[in-house]
Amino acid sequence: MIVAAVPFVFPTWWMVTSSFKPMSEIMRLPPTLWPTSPTFDAYGQVFELQPFAQQYWNSLYIAAVVTVGTVLVSAMAGYAFARVRFPGVNVLFIVVLVGMLIPIEVTIVPLFRMVNALGLIDTHWPLIVIPIIGAPSVLATFIMRQFFLTLPAELEDAGKVDGLTRAGIFWRIAFPLARPATAAVAIFTFMQSWNMFLEPLVFLSSKENFTLPLALTQYVDAYGGPIWNVQLAATTLTVLPVLGVFVLAQRQFVEGLAQTGLKG
Repeated sequence: MIVAAVPFVFPTWWMVTSSFKPMSEIMRLPPTLWPTSPTFDAYGQVFELQPFAQQYWNSLYIAAVVTVGTVLVSAMAGYAFARVRFPGVNVLFIVVLVGMLIPIEVTIVPLFRMVNALGLIDTHWPLIVIPIIGAPSVLATFIMRQFFLTLPAELEDAGKVDGLTRAGIFWRIAFPLARPATAAVAIFTFMQSWNMFLEPLVFLSSKENFTLPLALTQYVDAYGGPIWNVQLAATTLTVLPVLGVFVLAQRQFVEGLAQTGLKG
């Protein structure tokens, strides 16, 4: 397992250690696995060359809002597809699933025209609203539906006996029981929003509104060449939240994905 982990761990090791090296040492041959003269200069330049703190906050709050919104929307939609019988439910669910087959590159032009017509270019609204109500939430809806299919019907019957409405059954019984699926949806939604690159590239133009993936491309010298130690320092700071979230919640993530496949 240690040998198998090396190809996955080594790039992270190289990224972190190289962020403490001067440019001359990064380019040295043979390369050094540990900085000979560790320095924090690159981390200082991360904040000097760009409004990195503002960009960090942009990514953080956008990812948080998208995660909460996607969990709520996908949970309600998944419950409706799983437990509410209405005409055309299966056909409508198939239509929704088709959204997973459409890449964002196909829809980015009409989305840009729509956002531009609404006067929302260079704002964070399209980065929040489109993932919550658009194709990115389809997988989340599928996961939630698969989980709600596994809930015993007796739970709903007991709620009806107690006088709960359909909404009451969802909020007070079904949704609290869906914690594993909710954790899985929350983790991959947060990671997807945190790593978004094409959408910010299309919709944003000012550095103060940039998110982190777009900001990482801006650490270049006067000739357009990358400033490697600064880029690696910024990247190290960027991966910390995602790494922390996954390490803390990986058990719920695996459990949630496993339970969504119990019943088709």
